[in-house]
Amino acid sequence: MNGHLFQVGVGSGGIVALDLLARDPRITRVTLVEPDVYKAHNVHRHLFPPSSVGRLKIDLTKEWLLAIRPELVVESFAIDLCDPAKQDTIRKAIATCDVGVCAVDNESAKYHFDHLMRAAHKNWTLGEVLSGGIGGWVHAFAPDGPCYGCIASFLKREGPNDGPPAPPPDYANPHGPAETSIPAGKASIAAIAALHALRTLELLSGPPEFSSLLLTLARVPDVFDEPYRTHRFRIPKSPECLLCSADPATAAGEDLDAALDRALARLAHE
Repeated sequence: MNGHLFQVGVGSGGIVALDLLARDPRITRVTLVEPDVYKAHNVHRHLFPPSSVGRLKIDLTKEWLLAIRPELVVESFAIDLCDPAKQDTIRKAIATCDVGVCAVDNESAKYHFDHLMRAAHKNWTLGEVLSGGIGGWVHAFAPDGPCYGCIASFLKREGPNDGPPAPPPDYANPHGPAETSIPAGKASIAAIAALHALRTLELLSGPPEFSSLLLTLARVPDVFDEPYRTHRFRIPKSPECLLCSADPATAAGEDLDAALDRALARLAHE
């Protein structure tokens, strides 16, 4: 079987997932989207050495892939996924892919990637490392399943704006308090990225059996009782979702675009 992988993002997590995916013989073609330059602060959590600082991440990644698999077909675009001027190029690449990988932290890009993949009727995955590297999520999406907005809404955590300190976040509870932003170590990133790669390879055989997998990596008092435990979630479509609550078979393309614009505008005000 020949597989075409479309991936956006080759940061510290994305590069690990991509390295593992590209070594699988079923992947014969890779299309990458990544506009960023490799910076000094990237070195301690990335594959590339300090001598690579200042170069485009996507150029470094293409060289890496061809060094380990010279026969691999690699197409790369140093562009922003959300750039309106580049949407035709991105849609053409997605149209021929077999599976997609989203490895970015930007919320707007996640929503847009979801929109592009659903419009093209493609399966895709998303990996997210929790604050401090105490665990992480890997989500798998099918065109007729819940969209990223449904899952993000289900897992949304809200904390108080004032008053006494909030209790520790319970990441296994979708309605727990908000997490804080603490950098994760390379080992935690690599662990979640490996699961991300595995779930992506599963999609080459068909749609996902469940939507979200949570893996704990550390015991955190009042948060995770045990390290290295998994939790599976089968998250349904949200009846309030603007993108997929309506019957997708009857929704016009411009209606979906308008719904996406409304969802992104709502996100900007949260």
